[in-house]
Amino acid sequence: MTPYKLDARAWQESWDRQQEAYLPDREHRFTAMLDVVDAVAADGPLRLLDLAGGTGSISLRALARFEDAEVTLLDLDPALLAIAAASLGSRVTVVTADLRSPGWVGQLPHRSYDAVLTATALHWLAPERLTALYSELPGILRPGGVFVNADHMPDAALPALSRRLIERADARREARYAAGAVLPWRAWWDRAATDPLLAPLVEERNQIYPKSHSSTEWTPPAAWHLDALAAAGFTETGIVWRGGADAAVAGVR
Repeated sequence: MTPYKLDARAWQESWDRQQEAYLPDREHRFTAMLDVVDAVAADGPLRLLDLAGGTGSISLRALARFEDAEVTLLDLDPALLAIAAASLGSRVTVVTADLRSPGWVGQLPHRSYDAVLTATALHWLAPERLTALYSELPGILRPGGVFVNADHMPDAALPALSRRLIERADARREARYAAGAVLPWRAWWDRAATDPLLAPLVEERNQIYPKSHSSTEWTPPAAWHLDALAAAGFTETGIVWRGGADAAVAGVR
């Protein structure tokens, strides 16, 4: 009998479609983030950290765009890391670490990076921990290196409009679910739990992230992130992309 092998390409495709139900402009934000990396790239191989990188969505796109990139992907989710490890080649080092603790820095294979990128992930951290994380980032960036975080970041000056944009996006997503065009979040994980290789990792994940985990989601306006990055010591901070109630903020070391 042929041993069962994880179909990483299929799981990557499935993950992308599931995520795009939440983020129709997902590819736009990724392109904008990599444009920022391109703008600060120095001579020599590009060293990039995909922070809370999950299945490696950013890593895969960075590898395709930057032929000499050396990528580190860091996450805690064992199921998503398994998909990443099966998808990414030798140019990517996959690291298991918990961003809720400052000890994550010690798990990195390199002391300095040209860029640190993260997308739709850090809203799970508590405010005080995210503030501390921002202060830890300059220590792993070279001078002139850049950090970019793309996430749910409404414009504080447009509270009513931001709320309507979110409601509109929610309605469009529910319509796609009703039509059977894409798997909802919970259904995606239910399917992963039926895969022979992912099933025990999904169970492990459920122990790491209990059901109450979703209640901790925290999405302050972009201005909060810019203030926190400036306080952390970044020399330049600003918004490099916006789509509806989402944005990407950048900090230059």
